[in-house]
Amino acid sequence: MKTNLPRKQKGAAAIEFALVFVIFFAVFYGVVAYSLPLLLVQSFNQSTAEAVRRSVALDTNTPGYATEILTVATTELTRQLAWIPNALKFNVATDASATYVGGVLKVSINYPTSKLKAVIPFLVLPGIGPVPNLPASLTASSSLQF
Repeated sequence: MKTNLPRKQKGAAAIEFALVFVIFFAVFYGVVAYSLPLLLVQSFNQSTAEAVRRSVALDTNTPGYATEILTVATTELTRQLAWIPNALKFNVATDASATYVGGVLKVSINYPTSKLKAVIPFLVLPGIGPVPNLPASLTASSSLQF
């Protein structure tokens, strides 16, 4: 008498693993690829705000006040963003600006995302496009009217 035993499913586990691994890797890559740009934007927002806050502490009667306020803002930006690794090629002199015109201090950062390509591999997925899909530059600014 013959019994109907289930046939062994050779290779089924490998196929399931391959399908699950692709999904897992896509989610993991998305988390890693978007976390650095988000960290940079948050740091840029914090540093521009702190540069403006530190500049408020200057006495308006200081000789050369307009020049001194810009120096304090730039120095604070440099101090706040010193943690950024050299591989990201961030430079306060070229990627940041501080202006004081008509009693308004404006500190801004404009960092081109093309500099991130040295650190993050950008993938082009069919049907989705580039991952991570970032704007041309990461920007942040803070201003205060005195």
